[in-house]
Amino acid sequence: MAQQQHGDGSGISDEEWARFGAEVARERADAPREPSARARMVTERLRREEEERARSAGRGLFGRRRPAPSDPPGWRTGPTWQETRQRGRAKRGLKAAAAIACIAALAVIVVRPELVIDRLTGETRDGAGSTSAAPLPAESVRPTAPPPPVDPDRPTLKDPFRGSPALQWADGEAGIEVPAASALAGMSQEQVAGALAKAKTFLVAANLDPATLRGERPQAALALLDPRQPKVPEQVERSLTRPTKEDDPATLFTRFDPAEVRPVGDVVKVRGSMRAEAGDPGELRVVADYTFVYPMTKPTTAEDRDVQRTIVRRQITFSLLDPSRWQATKGRLQLHTYDSEWSNVRCEATGGFLHPDFPQDVADGPQPSGPAVDPYDRSRDIEGEGCGTITRS
Repeated sequence: MAQQQHGDGSGISDEEWARFGAEVARERADAPREPSARARMVTERLRREEEERARSAGRGLFGRRRPAPSDPPGWRTGPTWQETRQRGRAKRGLKAAAAIACIAALAVIVVRPELVIDRLTGETRDGAGSTSAAPLPAESVRPTAPPPPVDPDRPTLKDPFRGSPALQWADGEAGIEVPAASALAGMSQEQVAGALAKAKTFLVAANLDPATLRGERPQAALALLDPRQPKVPEQVERSLTRPTKEDDPATLFTRFDPAEVRPVGDVVKVRGSMRAEAGDPGELRVVADYTFVYPMTKPTTAEDRDVQRTIVRRQITFSLLDPSRWQATKGRLQLHTYDSEWSNVRCEATGGFLHPDFPQDVADGPQPSGPAVDPYDRSRDIEGEGCGTITRS
């Protein structure tokens, strides 16, 4: 058998080298191997889980740990898995609720920013600044339904028409629009236009003039009335000088006692319409139906005064008569019929004044007993007498 010659000069046969290699291979196979990094990680994780199971052997229901001798009473190791999941659901619910609330808040800020500003500053902006709705077009005919509901916000000194349909009504005499005139009832176009203009002047003088509102004599309105009309001039004069329940100037003129209340600002909201129509032969009638809204407060210096809106509706039919046919003064108006209704005031107008009813006032006199009505509902007629309740102010 051939032998391999090595460098040290000793001779080892090929069979010996083969036998030596086989022994080395067997020894390597029996020797322990160094685990890989992944194997070490898995082994460590399994070890920790085993230790955790051993520690958890003392827990009861709901994950509450029984106190160990070395632990303080009531010691908690942390929330259980069930608690963690429930809290996670709660957090997700809170996050969803918070998201919805944020979206709603943003919508409110976009639609009505004054609400947020008021809460942050403690103040309200004035009526002109807080109005986002456009003014209503003029009322040409009587509506067929009451105004839609609005947010029932309380009026304030800076925003006295907040929470009222009147917020979109015209200011003052701008709300009394005179319709176009044409010849009617045997009278020329100029005569009809003059009658319409005089009716407006009377309404302004009787319900919007500051002097009239504070109880002074409504001279401009009286100057338009016909002194030759039977009984009416005497009755009107008697109501102004010696007001009683039967002769009450508030049925024709809007008057407040300045010692009791004062207006909030100088704006009165007005809505209504008038029209001309033929009456009896030689008679032109002007039919007027208007609602006036007056914000009032107590005459004090406190900044937190209450504001109450007094709502007055008047349905008046004026007559312009042909003096050749009637006992009448040329160019003067006569009162054919007139009805009045006032809301958010005491049941009776004593002393010839309207008395706004404030929440802090002690109730005295007659109490409301009639049916509830919407004082802004202009689709109905003024019906009957008595004292009722209102559905909004």
